[in-house]
Amino acid sequence: MQSGILYLIPSLLSPDNLENQWVIGTPELVQKIKFYAVEEIKTARRFLKKLHKPIDIDELTFINCDKKASNEDISKSINLLKNGNDVALISEAGCPSVADPGGKLVAAAHENNIKVCPIVGPSSIILALMASGLNGQNFSFVGYIPINKQERIKRIKELEARSVRDRQTQIFIETPYRNNPLMQDLVKSLSANTKLCVAKNITGEDEFISTKAVKDWKNNVPELHKIPTIFLFQA
Repeated sequence: MQSGILYLIPSLLSPDNLENQWVIGTPELVQKIKFYAVEEIKTARRFLKKLHKPIDIDELTFINCDKKASNEDISKSINLLKNGNDVALISEAGCPSVADPGGKLVAAAHENNIKVCPIVGPSSIILALMASGLNGQNFSFVGYIPINKQERIKRIKELEARSVRDRQTQIFIETPYRNNPLMQDLVKSLSANTKLCVAKNITGEDEFISTKAVKDWKNNVPELHKIPTIFLFQA
């Protein structure tokens, strides 16, 4: 029996703005898939309904694929694939397995020689880099910055030194409710002439993307509390 295909379907960055994130072919794809590995079932159900209103959600099977997903959860999806069923992996927002726990399922698919098919869609990381004006030829996504203030400041300075050494853009994220303290530490810790880009709520109606020297942010810090934000800088 031929294995099914694991499709990686990017979800919306802004749930109320489907038009700016539309991907040709995705609505047709979801019409034929009955099994979904998802980070959050409620979000996935809403997303699928936006893509294809006639879809019967009750006919679909959702399998847990969040950061707490067990080996049993991953095995459920792999067994479905081995039995010839296509499975779609959907992140909470943006691209599956990029700063996302879905990578565990993708890795397991490769280990079992199952075809993985990425579908084009929005990535807040790439969109922020595109719009930043910073170096897009050499960049590093470093994930989350430490929570502890001293460790966070130390990490910021390490990344700035790397940026200087390698002429490399540094990209990172934070849990949205900790955005404001991170922004304050960036402004205080980075060199005055380092270019800092703040990209919040990308694709949303109140999207904000701005790149300035750190010295120009000091008296003009935006409100970022609980707003999905990408941070980038280049020294």
